[in-house]
Amino acid sequence: MLPRLLLLICAPLCEPAELLLIVSPSHPTEGSPVTLTCKMPSLRSSDAQFQFCFFRDAQALGPGWSSSPKLQIANMWKEDSGSYWCEAQTMASKVLRSRRSQINVHRVPVADVSLETQPPGGQVMEGDRLVLICSVAMGTGDITFLWYKGAIGLNLQTKTQRSLTAEYEIPTARESDAEQYYCVAENGYGPRPSGLVSITVRIPVSRPILMLRAPRAQAVVGDVLKLHCEALRGSHPILYWFYHEDVILGSSSAPSGGGASFNLSLTAEHSGNYSCEANNGLGAQRSEEVTLNFTGRRSTRDPLRSLPSPVPQEFPYLNSPTPGQLQPTYENEPREQSVAVHGRQQHSSEQKAQKPWGHIWRTRFP
Repeated sequence: MLPRLLLLICAPLCEPAELLLIVSPSHPTEGSPVTLTCKMPSLRSSDAQFQFCFFRDAQALGPGWSSSPKLQIANMWKEDSGSYWCEAQTMASKVLRSRRSQINVHRVPVADVSLETQPPGGQVMEGDRLVLICSVAMGTGDITFLWYKGAIGLNLQTKTQRSLTAEYEIPTARESDAEQYYCVAENGYGPRPSGLVSITVRIPVSRPILMLRAPRAQAVVGDVLKLHCEALRGSHPILYWFYHEDVILGSSSAPSGGGASFNLSLTAEHSGNYSCEANNGLGAQRSEEVTLNFTGRRSTRDPLRSLPSPVPQEFPYLNSPTPGQLQPTYENEPREQSVAVHGRQQHSSEQKAQKPWGHIWRTRFP
């Protein structure tokens, strides 16, 4: 009788009466680690052996039953919010359960959204890869990133991921990609836009076209020869250089298109080959050569000088990759005579074949 009485008195002191679940930190934010500890405040026997298990909303966590009274959760997310408790099982298969603890995971709204480019600076060569990188300084959970083009805001792409940065790629940049861009990020607390970023697509110059303009079909010493060079494609500004037999005559810059011109007062040494070069810092391109041959000086009896024309006459010499054919076109109004000769001077026999005033000679290309 006495041993049984002693056992009844000792039982509450030898076995734990309750379990406590300790959550650290007690108010976690998304992405941060959390430690769950199953504690027995009234445990008196150091020899007792227990197995522990942690639960959230009736679902076992981690490896299940374990001898460790702690469970490490590397990252807590908004969807991990819920009711948590722990259980302990003795060697005699007696199960103890802690009270439930409500854990609410705090989500941090996105802030300080920015848009950067690769290559940096917003300048990309035509044909190269362009990457628009959208970043947030803070924000947790699933973040939705959106990229927009232009002031109207054409949506280019949408991505949702658990990351502070996301990328939108243009594999091959084209001239039409030169525009303003911005991105937007949001994680459930409203969209946050970035600032505008301007993209410039740098285009190398194409092979320029050189045209020589003289005041008469047969240029003579003393005439002013106008050299006009133009690259039809290429980012501005473009610097043009003019050459006579590979000797630099001068240069001129075109800040916004239309080519550039250079005037040359002809001397006897100026017969020969002319060319020009275009360069916008992305590589130089040289034109084909244009040949101009002339002799003698200006005659005071030059009949072309006495024509009663209100419009100055110019005879262009230009370079072209394909030969042209001269075709007369009749016009009612008096017009200047214009002959385009590809890479050579017009011969006097061709001048005699020209129609009198009222016709214009043009070069047509197939």
